[in-house]
Amino acid sequence: MTQKFDLIVIGTGTAGSIIAKKCRSAGWSVAIIDSRPFGGTCALRGCDAKKVLGGAAEVIDWAKRMQGKGITSADLQINWQDLMRFKRTFTEPVPQKREKTYTDAGIKTFPGLAKFVDETTVQVGDERLSGRYVAIAAGAEPAPLGISGEEYLTYSDQFLELETLPRQVAMIGGGYISMEFAHIAARAGAQVRILHQGSRPLEPFDPDLVERLVEATQNLGINLQVNTQVKGIQKQADRLVVQVETEQGEETFDTEMVVHGAGRVPTTQDLDLEKAGIKYEKKGISVNDYLQSISNPQVYAAGDISASGAPPLTPVSSIEGHVVADNLLQGNHHKPDFTEIPSMVFSIPTLASVGLQEKAAREQGLKFKTLYEPDTSDWYFSRRINEPYSGFKVLVEEGSDRILGAHLLGSYAEELVNIFALAI
Repeated sequence: MTQKFDLIVIGTGTAGSIIAKKCRSAGWSVAIIDSRPFGGTCALRGCDAKKVLGGAAEVIDWAKRMQGKGITSADLQINWQDLMRFKRTFTEPVPQKREKTYTDAGIKTFPGLAKFVDETTVQVGDERLSGRYVAIAAGAEPAPLGISGEEYLTYSDQFLELETLPRQVAMIGGGYISMEFAHIAARAGAQVRILHQGSRPLEPFDPDLVERLVEATQNLGINLQVNTQVKGIQKQADRLVVQVETEQGEETFDTEMVVHGAGRVPTTQDLDLEKAGIKYEKKGISVNDYLQSISNPQVYAAGDISASGAPPLTPVSSIEGHVVADNLLQGNHHKPDFTEIPSMVFSIPTLASVGLQEKAAREQGLKFKTLYEPDTSDWYFSRRINEPYSGFKVLVEEGSDRILGAHLLGSYAEELVNIFALAI
């Protein structure tokens, strides 16, 4: 027997929760499905968990910076087991609380993998659900690397659940995940190396400030290798042997753990989207300006699974969730605006960015002046906490004094960037 709803939502993360709750508040009958514990990536196995671990790493860093400046911290160290127990006080209650929130709101919950049967019908285990509309917010998953020994990789969600931290860790990729995990692991006592196949890490960020962060990363003792492609991983006893291709040729080294930080892809493969006539591409479900499927008008997509062109950030998922909900309830009148969305790398120090970079501003034909201070470590703001790596770059349009972009490196950059976002 098929259960019928006004709306079926696939995914219980930021976007899916917003869509389900707003439509239910408007009186719609709503079902929500997730193949993993309810709560989504950010709350369970991403941002929130990472920031708890990062908070401990910040304490270590701050204490070491202030050594000889009024603080003695010779024996200060991270107890990984205690830190993990603390982290779980944030993550473990989430699935039950999230499911109760749905139930209390009158949203019907279905744990399990959703597979499309036709344009608006999905199968979840033994249950068949049919909706007037379907909103897909199923998120993303680690990209397959296509290397031998891929089965020996540790994924980001597994890293965030480690009972013990290995003494040696290698990170594949030079993006958010690798940089953030590397800074945490190094301050917890591990020997860390980052293997990035490009010429510089953190490619979406300002190259000059990235260069400063790379310097800070290397001075922390992290071995950051660029133009390095991982070719394979072999297991030998309790060690992993990693084969890489560098500019000098092939090399091998051994380590205890290899972490996948080389990008994520939309989770489109297991949904049987073809049976619903839903077109998708490498970047996710193909949508129009209203986040509606270009091939199935009864379907909308939001968050990391949507090929909207926006970066895979939690604030973006929130915006897209609200847009989808409003378009479902009011018709297609709303388009997402990502102009002022900041992005951050929660390394230590933090790197933050909002608006245009210099290259993009030039490509748009804008005339602007660049206010650039690569090293503000002697400014009171940084010197007060003995912050050795801090700087900024702000793009200001000539004639109007309009701020086009702001790029910040240093403690509290993740908060300060929001002032620039508000100005933009």
